Order: sequence, then structure tokens, then C-alpha cells
Amino acid sequence: MTMFQMRNVGGHVQVYDRSGKFLFSADTEREAREELERDAESAA
Repeated sequence: MTMFQMRNVGGHVQVYDRSGKFLFSADTEREAREELERDAESAA
């Protein structure tokens, strides 16, 4: 399972992969988790 890190920055959430590479930003943590789930489903 790939690990991700979420950081709250200036009122939005930035998502990074386990190596620290920026992936995307979202308005909320929930939105970020939904985006990660969509990506996982499309990769399967």
C-alpha cells in the first residue's frame, strides 16, 4: 500500500507521496481522500 502525507497549508490540503513529491491539492482532507480513492480505483 502506498503511503501519502497530507499537509494543511493556507486553508487547503496538499498531498505528497511517500518520497515527499507533491501530487495535488484539495480544498479539504475529505476531498483529498476521495481523489486518492479515485486514483487507486482507476489504477486497478
